[in-house]
Amino acid sequence: MTDGAVTPRRGRARRTRSGEAAVTGPARADRRTKELIARLRPGDIAVIDHEDLDPVAASSLVGTGVVAVVNAAASVSGRYPNRGPLVLLQAGIVLVDGVGSELLDAVVEGEALTVAGTHVLRGDERLTTGTRQTTESLTAAIDQARGSMGDALEEFAANTLGYLRRERHLLLDDIEVPPLRLVLTGRQALVVVRGVGYREDLDVLRRSGYLGEMRPVLIGVDGGADALLEAGQRPDLIVGDFDSVSETALRCGAELVVHGYRGGAAPGAARLDALGLAYHVFEAEGTSEDIAMLIAYQLGAELIVAVGTHSSMADFLDKGRAGMASTFLVRLKVGPILVDAKGVSRLYRHRVHKRDLAMLVLAAAFTIGIIFWVSEPIRLILRGYLLTF
Repeated sequence: MTDGAVTPRRGRARRTRSGEAAVTGPARADRRTKELIARLRPGDIAVIDHEDLDPVAASSLVGTGVVAVVNAAASVSGRYPNRGPLVLLQAGIVLVDGVGSELLDAVVEGEALTVAGTHVLRGDERLTTGTRQTTESLTAAIDQARGSMGDALEEFAANTLGYLRRERHLLLDDIEVPPLRLVLTGRQALVVVRGVGYREDLDVLRRSGYLGEMRPVLIGVDGGADALLEAGQRPDLIVGDFDSVSETALRCGAELVVHGYRGGAAPGAARLDALGLAYHVFEAEGTSEDIAMLIAYQLGAELIVAVGTHSSMADFLDKGRAGMASTFLVRLKVGPILVDAKGVSRLYRHRVHKRDLAMLVLAAAFTIGIIFWVSEPIRLILRGYLLTF
């Protein structure tokens, strides 16, 4: 796809005869939603191919300011009750599903498209037709999917057992961690993933006083490093494939660990080589957030606080890939020292205890008494007051 010369007004909206919103804007298409998000701008129309659009991707799309999302696949396939597409509708974004993958090849980057009802138009030319989603249609699909979760759970269980057979040493034995400068023994680790609610989680930690007083080791997982920088914190370690982290974060001084896969493939290494940055490789199946937690655990962290990570069965199914089996099993290994940031405000509050306050008052009173006792001018003043009374 090449940049087009068309520069339409962004996000023009009107109503069709049926009363549905019709929007016009520059179209941008990509089969990888993560890569498309980096190119989207407010008022754009995003053309994606993302079956079971998860809440993380949906929230990222909302954050770009797009006015419409056209999905070649089904945003809710019925495999499990996926609530991600509702995030788009709640933000007022038009969603049309099931238009077919041919549209991604037909779209010219930046050209003006119109989404009117169920149709996608280029000027007066109808390119394709799909299903216009509403809150009611998505809610019905989600309710129906609840009755067919059995197959998804069976698939997840099979993936989990397969991962356990291949990677049991990661769970049962001590793992070999790259030779990092990072010292974690006896300290707490904050592992940040740019997932759903990460901004709120970091804000809770800041307002509670946790970041300032506990000063945990800060570990960013890919874009989680940028999330830390946005919150005014510099990551100590960045782990991932490095496909969604900024060069600014990579050059902030943090140690870098590339997620490598069995057989030697390490996709993120090429980018770091091109930037001339030093890094370590950690080979393991699963996800980058799993590696971050395993490193923190193996290096002796006394507590791992997770921000924006996957912690529920819905999260695991949302990812829709076998790799999430590792996330489930890694949670079993690090579980005794793992807490979600949403619970930190309940576990940790900065309080002035009554006993400490009483001791402070007594110490101040004692100090004032000593000053009066040893100061001759003050004693003369006191004697003058006594004689007066």
